[in-house]
Amino acid sequence: MKTIHGIENFPADEASIVTIGTFDGVHLGHQQILKQLIDTSRKSKLKSVLLTFFPHPRMVLQPDISMRLIQTIQEREKALQKTGLDYLVIHPFSTEFSRLSADDYVKQILVEQLNVRKVVVGYDHRFGRNRTASLEDMYHYADIHEFEVIEINAEKIESTAVSSTKIRKAIDEGNIELANTYLGHSFTIEGMVIDGDKRGRELSYPTANIDLQNPHKIVPKQGVYLVKSNLEDRIIYGMMNIGTKPTFNAAMPSIEVHFFDWNGNLYGQAVQVELLKWVREERKFNTVEELQTQIQADEQYCRSSIPTSHLSYK
Repeated sequence: MKTIHGIENFPADEASIVTIGTFDGVHLGHQQILKQLIDTSRKSKLKSVLLTFFPHPRMVLQPDISMRLIQTIQEREKALQKTGLDYLVIHPFSTEFSRLSADDYVKQILVEQLNVRKVVVGYDHRFGRNRTASLEDMYHYADIHEFEVIEINAEKIESTAVSSTKIRKAIDEGNIELANTYLGHSFTIEGMVIDGDKRGRELSYPTANIDLQNPHKIVPKQGVYLVKSNLEDRIIYGMMNIGTKPTFNAAMPSIEVHFFDWNGNLYGQAVQVELLKWVREERKFNTVEELQTQIQADEQYCRSSIPTSHLSYK
């Protein structure tokens, strides 16, 4: 997959089949659309293209409304690389762009820039200024500009019983296994490893403190999770705490990961962590010794929960 920043940089000599959307999470519903896009592209000898926008349109048009993204644009790009898509086109969304009429959007963006031959869209697709144009209008423009519309009907979309809203709810509730089922892959967080207060080291459980760096990324329910990461081309499991470390009366929430059987130095590096399983709520302990005993129990539970195919990492 090739990522192109800005529609104007797309090679206009490439005839394409295009789908359009945010695709936050690249969940099972999105994967169904992408499979149809890619299968059709191969049969029709067209380049498969996902046109998406960054910043998210709501960040521009409704800045007062908090956005809680399942994936950052970087995480989304990594997930899409695994789909077989030919091109991911990320176009900067702006107030000016939002004012394009439906006519100009189709003519300038889809036809002239993306050289579209087929468009794959859902039954409820809206486009153009104020999202006033509908699927019926897309069929009208398709007749004018001689491209085909492939409609994904309501039954097909609803058959997956998956939505970004359901996934966010599961993440908020700490039901990470349900969220991962809806996604069809593990929910991830990614950030830079920064200096912490060294509490973990004092407890014989050194941790990597992760700074998400993106204020719009959804943060799961506070608590302890079983996680894994790819560190130096090795799958390393661990346990992660999200919260305020109430035993130490910490003021600011943090995300800390203790990796099992890992002695490397991660400071200043970007790390991606997959959340696999909820372990327990974060709680305040009366003594540091009680906390340490609980952490040992958490480690034992997490190690016992590692899939058997990875027991060599226990």
